[in-house]
Parts: sequence; C-alpha cells; structure tokens
Amino acid sequence: MSDSISGLDAPVNDTKSSFDFDANRIAEVKAWLASQFDAAGKDVPEFEYTPRSISHLHNLASVSQAKTQAAGIVAADFRQKAAEYRSQAARTREILENVGLAQESLPSIVVGSAQVLANVANLLNIRDTELSSFLVAMGDISLRKTAVEEKRAKVQKESKILLDYTRKAISRLTYLKRTLAQLEDDVAPCEAQMENWKTNLAIMVSKERQYLQQYANYKAILTRVGYTPEISHGVLVEMAEHRKDLEKKTKPILDTLRSYQDLPPDKALAALAIEDKKRQYAAAEKHLEDVLQSALATTD
Repeated sequence: MSDSISGLDAPVNDTKSSFDFDANRIAEVKAWLASQFDAAGKDVPEFEYTPRSISHLHNLASVSQAKTQAAGIVAADFRQKAAEYRSQAARTREILENVGLAQESLPSIVVGSAQVLANVANLLNIRDTELSSFLVAMGDISLRKTAVEEKRAKVQKESKILLDYTRKAISRLTYLKRTLAQLEDDVAPCEAQMENWKTNLAIMVSKERQYLQQYANYKAILTRVGYTPEISHGVLVEMAEHRKDLEKKTKPILDTLRSYQDLPPDKALAALAIEDKKRQYAAAEKHLEDVLQSALATTD
C-alpha cells in the first residue's frame, strides 16, 4: 500500500519541480528584460509568456549576460592597462622634466618628430620605440608584403587563365550563335526539301508496288508460256545469226524455184523439176534442223 502511495507521489513531485523551474526561468527573463529596457529608458512591453518564448528569451539572456560579463572583464583589463600607462607616462614626464627635456622646452621639430615616431609605432602595433622593435616590425611587414605579392602574382596568373578561358568561351559562343542563326536560316529550305522528299518517297513506294506487281505478272506469263532460264538473250542472238546464214544459203534455191515459174507448161519437165526442188527443200530443212540441234546442244 505504501508502495502505491509513493508511486503516486512521484509524478506530483516532478510536476512541482518543473513548475518551480519554469517560475525561476520566468523570473530571470523578467529581470533581464527590465535591466535592458531600463538602460534604454523604456518600459518592458506586455506580451504572453509561453514556454517557447520563455525558452528563447532565457537563451538570449544567458548569452547576453555571458557576453556582458566577458566585456566587463576586458573593459576592466583595459582600464587597468590605461591606469598603468598613465602612471608610466607621468613617471616618464617627471624624469624628462628633471633632466630638462620637458615637452614645453623642446623645439617644435623635435615634438613633431616624436609624435610621428609614436604614430609609426602605433601603426606598426609595437609597444615601444626601440630600433629593434621597429626592425622586427618592418621585417614582419616585409614578409607579409612578400606573401601578398606572391598571392597577387598567383591571382594575376589565375585571372589571366580565366581571361583566356573567357575569351575562348566568348569566341565559341559567337561561333555557336552564328551557326545557330545559319541553321535557323536553313530550316525553311530544308523543310521544303523534306516535303519534296516525302512526296517523292510516296511516289517511289507506289511505283515500287506497281513494278513488283508487273514483275509478278511477267513472271506468271513466262511460266505459263514455258520460259526456262536456258532461253537467254545470248542463245536467241546466236539462233538469229544461224537463221541469217540459213536464209543466205536458201536464197539461191528460192531464186531457182522462182525461175522455174517461167518454164513452159510441160508436165514431164515440171514433174521432174518439182521432184528435184522437193529433194533440195528436204535437204535444206534437214540442214536447218541439224544446225538448230547443234546450237542447242552447244548452249546446254
């Protein structure tokens, strides 16, 4: 039973501690805002304290207080150094007055030179006007000058390279623009030519189909009439030449037959002449057949 009671008391204690923590943070934020606005001579404006705003303002207050504390430490150090410098300056002035070198008794040229020397020392960020300090400062400046000159030379070299790249890029850009303009000018003629090619291509496709159909028809006709590859152009030319030779050989016989037409109508002579011509004609036909057969055999 006691364990149950202790278990119930734990969330209550956590809630109470969280509430106290938020209350402390709100008090710190209010105190910080009041100090900041009082320093500026203004009143703290009214606003709603939400967990988000309290958290943000508390973080700002923590950072501001830390920086204020650091600034106070630095300011105190500077004030201490200023007091030391003033005391040292008073002691130095007293020494100079005792030896008769007070500022009022020195010539204006000496005072001006001393002032210039002090300004140079401040410019070189050295604590005294010893010659060694000036030499060390001048050496440091020379080293920094050398480093700056090297860096400047490197930057100039890189700038020159970049300038060359830029010029080349500009030249290439000009060339590309000129090429683009030329291509744009060539678009219209090329489009017209493409349209012409499309039209011609359609016509050629139509002609191709027509020629394929004609080829199929001619092939069917040749197949139907019994055409074979052996009947080629060379064979036909050779047979035509043989035909001409046969015509030359048969021409005398035909002339002789025509001369017989003028003979008298004698039946006996006519019968003999007819029998003789028949034999000559049969011999000519046999010779023609022999020539044709030899020509075909030679082609095969």
